[in-house]
Amino acid sequence: MRGAVPPVGSLRDRVQLQKREMAPMPGGGHETMFFPMTSVWARVRSRSARIMREGDGRAATSTHAVTLRFRKDVSPGDRIVYRGRALEVVEAEDINGRKAYLDCLCVETAVVG
Repeated sequence: MRGAVPPVGSLRDRVQLQKREMAPMPGGGHETMFFPMTSVWARVRSRSARIMREGDGRAATSTHAVTLRFRKDVSPGDRIVYRGRALEVVEAEDINGRKAYLDCLCVETAVVG
């Protein structure tokens, strides 16, 4: 049990859930595509941020905690779109084991230079 049950009325942010699908490419390999599932109410909180080296540039990585009503179809690799920002789901956990709320740890990465 990672977190406590959120207070009533705290799910005030509208987010879109997107499912990740891997499609084979004609020349070999796979392409990652995201398909919209639905829009739900959630609570999005920023947790941490850092800048790191990625290839020849720098990348800013920030983590977010997203709490929403429990759903079976959200899993690591899926995406939550919040205010135009793509948050990749790293972990999805039932908060108290009663299948009432789902707590997702998400990562957002952007190249900054």
